[in-house]
Amino acid sequence: MTVLVTGGAGFVGSHITEALLDRGHRVVVVDNLDPYYDVALKRHNVETCRAVGGNRYEFVEGSITDEALVREVFSDFDVQFVYHEAARAGVRTSVEQPLRYERNNVGGLLTLLEAAADHGVERFVNASSSSVYGHPEYLPYDEAHPTRPKSPYGTTKLAGEHYCDVYHAVHGLPTVSLRYFTVYGPRMRPNMAISNFVSRCVNGEPPVVYGDGEQTRDFTYIEDVVAANRRLLSTDAADGEVLNIGSTDNISITDLAAHVVEATGAAVSPVHESAKEADARHTHADVTKARDHLGYDPTTDIRAGVDSFVEWYLDNREWYEPLVLRS
Repeated sequence: MTVLVTGGAGFVGSHITEALLDRGHRVVVVDNLDPYYDVALKRHNVETCRAVGGNRYEFVEGSITDEALVREVFSDFDVQFVYHEAARAGVRTSVEQPLRYERNNVGGLLTLLEAAADHGVERFVNASSSSVYGHPEYLPYDEAHPTRPKSPYGTTKLAGEHYCDVYHAVHGLPTVSLRYFTVYGPRMRPNMAISNFVSRCVNGEPPVVYGDGEQTRDFTYIEDVVAANRRLLSTDAADGEVLNIGSTDNISITDLAAHVVEATGAAVSPVHESAKEADARHTHADVTKARDHLGYDPTTDIRAGVDSFVEWYLDNREWYEPLVLRS
């Protein structure tokens, strides 16, 4: 099977790509290597996947907003399955650049959906986000929870879900949207809380907590996210659905910072700075629907996941840490 992974040089996309290659699939990656964070990390991801896949791996540098390029990729490689992981990320940055987020996250998605519908692909898996929920009316979030995003980023992700639903209903395109809850793990983006906390601690600096630290997050380990995506290759039970992909629990940022300090053995204490706008106060996923449709069973709780990431960080510090410190 030939699978297209958009954003396949990024964190989640490269892990999905690597898993597909491990199972013998041909994978085509389209990624524009946007310098939102250090492009050297994305290039490292490309080479990691190329080493796994050999001639079953194709990398195309370009934008999903380029209609001619997208249609050429679908045609030239006879794409049968799509994992759409490309997006302009970042809740806070989207407040400053809303038009850029709209063009990429909504316009780019529409370009892909049009090509996928015309080409008759078997399934289109769309990476969405817990940011679509906004502030919680109750926790944990189930998929019936009101969706009132509080950032342009969250708004573009919600629009993407609706467009997938439209293409499923109108064009018969099998689509599934997965609402990720803060994914972390090896090769994660360097500007995320866990990577930032770990890098500061191993360099003898205190982790910086924004606000009072009592805000909570549902952090999802990358292996659990990959498992959910991989399951979609072998079942059509989730066609037309939106599913939460979260973890086993949530944790306060204060407790997260304290655990990172403990896991790294750093002789530091967290410090606090002013809270950031547009961030949700709490997130926590109800994954019952994903369990029912996909057999999704997240296995990594946040403390075990942080311990694994710290071990990976120290083993890969020589190449990964400079990228974190530069970002």
